[in-house]
Amino acid sequence: MKIYTKTGDAGETSLYGGQRVSKADARVDAYGTVDETNAALGVVRAHAVTSDVDALLEQIQNDLFVVGGELACPPERVATLGMPLIDEPRIEALERAIDHYEAELEPLRNFVLPAGSVAASALHLARSISRRAERLVVHVASTSPVRAPVITYLNRLSDLLFVLARHANKVAGVPDAPWAPRKK
Repeated sequence: MKIYTKTGDAGETSLYGGQRVSKADARVDAYGTVDETNAALGVVRAHAVTSDVDALLEQIQNDLFVVGGELACPPERVATLGMPLIDEPRIEALERAIDHYEAELEPLRNFVLPAGSVAASALHLARSISRRAERLVVHVASTSPVRAPVITYLNRLSDLLFVLARHANKVAGVPDAPWAPRKK
């Protein structure tokens, strides 16, 4: 099977079910950015994160495939996807992970720069991409139905990635880089 199909050469792609849309469509932009988040998490996993964080990120990568699949589907066809969709238990799993990793960190006293160890920096990059994905999904939801758990999941994910970045710095023995505003 060839990897190229030539069906997108005119700037269109197919949603699940065959509906053709422009590659500039907001829905395509949203699921493409979810995919970008997923790829960024793959980079994070290549940077010697702990085995428990690696397992968590692997589950999240699988969840992001579900999110992307749902977004690549016209809303009226979501029920035909044939896979478990993101739901409250998946969101609660992210919240438990946030609480678990945040409990071992010093309380924040100021903003921190997206910096530190390689793993922490990669997590901060993934966090910022996931925030963009969330904004794009909210944009799609302003004109087309999107299930609320998808937006909530992306919101919690970026929070978790922030906490994991701080955790990665702690594990690496690297302090968070505090934001220091310029003096006037």
